[in-house]
Amino acid sequence: MRADLVEQAAQVIPDPPVLINMVSKRVKQLALGRPALVERRPGIREADIALLEIIQGKIKIEDVQDEE
Repeated sequence: MRADLVEQAAQVIPDPPVLINMVSKRVKQLALGRPALVERRPGIREADIALLEIIQGKIKIEDVQDEE
């Protein structure tokens, strides 16, 4: 994970355990074939995609909790 993206996402979701859980669940969704909600660029990892989605407001806490 890119540190700059983690810092930006922490501004949106300030509770570290919640942020970690959101990224983890979204990475699993992406690995299972769910489409990314942001542009996939070559070399970008799923965790960075999840962070970008959080930063851009594409996913919220409720979105990943619904998957449980």
